[in-house]
Amino acid sequence: MSINRRSFLQLSAIAGGGFLLGLFPEAEAEAKVPVQGGRQGFGRQLSPQAYISIAANGIITIMAGNPEIGQGVKTMLPMLIAEELDVDWKQVRVKQAGLNPEKYGMQFTGGSFATPMNWDPLRRVGATGRHLLVLAAAQAWGVPPAECTTESGRVFHKATNKSIGYGEIAARATALPLPNPTDVKLKDPKNYKIIGHSKGGVDVPDIVTGKPIFGIDVSLPGMLYAVFQKCPVTGGSVVSANLTEIKKLPGVKNAFVIEGKEAPGGGFGGPNRVESGVAIVATNWWAAQSAREKLKVTWKEGRWGDASHSSSVFAKRAAELSIQAPARTLGHDGGEVEAALKACKTVVEGAYSYPFLAHGTLEPQNCTADYKAGKLEIWSNSQAPGSGRGMISSLLNIPEADITIHMVRAGGGFGRRFYNDFLVEAAAISKTMGAPVKLIWSREDDMAHDWYRPGGFHFLKGGVDENGKLIAWDDHFVSFGEGGRFASECALGPGFPVGLIPNYGMHTSLIPLGAKTGAMRAPGDNAYAFVIQSFIDELAHAAGKDPVAFRLELLNSPQAPAQGNPGFGGFGGGMSNGRMRDVLNLVVEKSGWGKKTLPKGTGMGVAFHFSHSGHFAEVVQLRVNAKKQVRVEHVWVAGDIGSTIVNPAAAESMVHGAIIDGLGAVMSQEITLENGRAKQTNFHEHPMVRMHQAPPVIDVYFNKTNNAPSGLGEPPLPPILPAVCNAIFAATGDRVRSLPLTKHGYDWA
Repeated sequence: MSINRRSFLQLSAIAGGGFLLGLFPEAEAEAKVPVQGGRQGFGRQLSPQAYISIAANGIITIMAGNPEIGQGVKTMLPMLIAEELDVDWKQVRVKQAGLNPEKYGMQFTGGSFATPMNWDPLRRVGATGRHLLVLAAAQAWGVPPAECTTESGRVFHKATNKSIGYGEIAARATALPLPNPTDVKLKDPKNYKIIGHSKGGVDVPDIVTGKPIFGIDVSLPGMLYAVFQKCPVTGGSVVSANLTEIKKLPGVKNAFVIEGKEAPGGGFGGPNRVESGVAIVATNWWAAQSAREKLKVTWKEGRWGDASHSSSVFAKRAAELSIQAPARTLGHDGGEVEAALKACKTVVEGAYSYPFLAHGTLEPQNCTADYKAGKLEIWSNSQAPGSGRGMISSLLNIPEADITIHMVRAGGGFGRRFYNDFLVEAAAISKTMGAPVKLIWSREDDMAHDWYRPGGFHFLKGGVDENGKLIAWDDHFVSFGEGGRFASECALGPGFPVGLIPNYGMHTSLIPLGAKTGAMRAPGDNAYAFVIQSFIDELAHAAGKDPVAFRLELLNSPQAPAQGNPGFGGFGGGMSNGRMRDVLNLVVEKSGWGKKTLPKGTGMGVAFHFSHSGHFAEVVQLRVNAKKQVRVEHVWVAGDIGSTIVNPAAAESMVHGAIIDGLGAVMSQEITLENGRAKQTNFHEHPMVRMHQAPPVIDVYFNKTNNAPSGLGEPPLPPILPAVCNAIFAATGDRVRSLPLTKHGYDWA
């Protein structure tokens, strides 16, 4: 990221204090310095994401600029600054910044973007601070700055045996001109004391002691509580409702219709609209929820509320389209695929499919809003609060300058909280009431009105020659959309193994869809990896080759490197065959692949996938008993996310979470649409992995390479799905081509 001298900027308000320039002591007034960040990723003006203040007692406060949804950025990003500032972590206090793009640039969480976007600029923020402190101390002592060193929040001049704490010299440092951050010297990684060393999450003490730090915990004086009943079919509107009766119920303060509205724009927050529905506001949430049970609404369901908008119909239509010519070609490489397939010794065909999925964040969607005197305050756990503010402004006619958003920790996001429907609803209800209101969705709301991970269908053909070499590949991808345009997050482009085989084709046909679809952890890749790596396994067995050897042969291909989704902003480019070979070899070595004699009913499966700049390979060992009950006994994970693991303990936890998240998707999760509405209503029908179902051992290995660090939220997840299915084939001979496994009679042991 290109940063100039003015990119090292103000600190946002500390609780009980003023606005501070980085390094100003806490008594200083606001420093008015314009933000002039470099361009990065999305081509927008960016500024550093976190800033520093130093108290007289040497305590360092670092602001965390990104939303915290459980992935650890509230700890990891300040670690980057603290390392280069050269302080002890025990001296650091971390505070969550509010939404302020003028100071912090883009404040969002998603796409495994935080590490690559901030790795260089935030270290330079810390290094710039250290530079100023050294310069200030050197001037005070009348010695050359080059003779001074720093350690643990102090500046030292060894020749005169002098030292001074950062808090004692911070005021003097603020009078110095800012250097160009690109010119400041960064630490040699061998001297890191914070980066690369495990640190506990800064919020963990509050979490384990039950402190109110999540969005659902927000409480304001005089606050009311709301529920919002929407049509079960997307886009439906209210015709009539028994509002008079509802208003008479205990605790109810008001009940009213919010008309659906749409405005131009949109983005991370989804389409710029608020759905039609009935708001019930009460003195407590249970009173509002109880009143909803007596609510009677007549809905106009519109286009999507009929039998044609059902999962069973989609599957039938996909099968019909599969035998027709595709509507268009997405990717083509090499020679004529059809001719090549006819010339192959062995041709394998497979029809693969995967369902819609709900995000299932353990904390349901919620938001607290307080509208008064034309201004609005929001307490939000959105992953994209800036987009939410823009949506509220355009839909409710409140200037963005009059909307303040406080970022509150989220109990999970996984992409769901990119979509700011719950922010707009809370704001609309508070504006109507003229009072602070907390909107809480029920779990049933969450399941019925999610932005689902799209389902999809792949009709594949692959051919190997007499030497068992893969030479032809064809994929007819049936997805959702209209008029040649994919519905949200329903698109997939050519990925592995394009570029690695002589003849490749990917084509698509679309089915109209009314349900909302959106990003879920490792968007696209969370389904595509299951299809591609399962079919690769089929081809390996058809060729009579070991699945690992077959994959290595592909990765050793002299063809051009395969490409994939490197994540937002394209950090790191596409997949590197060499990096993927190395993680595959590493996981094979650690798992003992091919060197074990396994009991009957036990199998090992392998898969790899590249996404969001991360190269990951995984091996699963599982056991299947006579009742088709599955016990995942061991998972080995090898990943390459660059040269540095910023917070190792948190990184390992992220991988563990991704594996368990993926196991839920492969085993039992599914959203089935029927007449335009989701049949599943709660976790008993869309179950999470329980503790006793989790693998007893998940071994994680990182292959550190000479590449810039990349993110970790997404890339460990995709390979676990095909690795499980390939292990089931190894254990039973049953090739699973559609998810979840429960559709095929499997269940947890």
